[in-house]
Amino acid sequence: MTTQAPALLLLSLALVLVAVGSLLLWRARAKYRGTGLPQGQVIFDDTGAWQECPRPLFSRRHLLTGKPDYIVAQGDCLIPVEVKPNRTAAKPYLSDVLQLAAYCLLIEEDFNRAPPYGLLRYQRETYCIEYDSRLRRQLLGTMEKMRGDLRALHVGPSHNSPRRCGACGHREQCEARLDGKASATPGSLP
Repeated sequence: MTTQAPALLLLSLALVLVAVGSLLLWRARAKYRGTGLPQGQVIFDDTGAWQECPRPLFSRRHLLTGKPDYIVAQGDCLIPVEVKPNRTAAKPYLSDVLQLAAYCLLIEEDFNRAPPYGLLRYQRETYCIEYDSRLRRQLLGTMEKMRGDLRALHVGPSHNSPRRCGACGHREQCEARLDGKASATPGSLP
């Protein structure tokens, strides 16, 4: 019986290690699923959690630069992933969809291949946004309108929401604010 004790002890230890390893693997996979990232190799990470942030993507033709939170390689496809951890919504916000479309355009320009889609990860939901010619045209039209606004002498609010004005960091200087309060001195800084 004494010669079997070390063997039983080693077998018990091995079983405990296998059980702990299986539990850790299961938890790691569950945590990965919770990120909203698709299966594939993460080739770009702008969260700063794993490494120094890589250079931004750049399109000389569209004068656009940016860094998605992740780019995941799935075979020949590069998929941008934008994470909005505090956002909850029944459907994606247009501004987030256009931001993701901009990352798709940057990948198309930088890597010479357009992603078929991108992913928006909100707090509880991941949205798959198809990157097609319609979304690409909408993005380019929005960029052109924004450039026109930059050239304009006066640009009014892009919304009609007093609540948004009340939360804006420029509300004290804004001459067009909608929350019913006039700026202290129009056009001046505090």
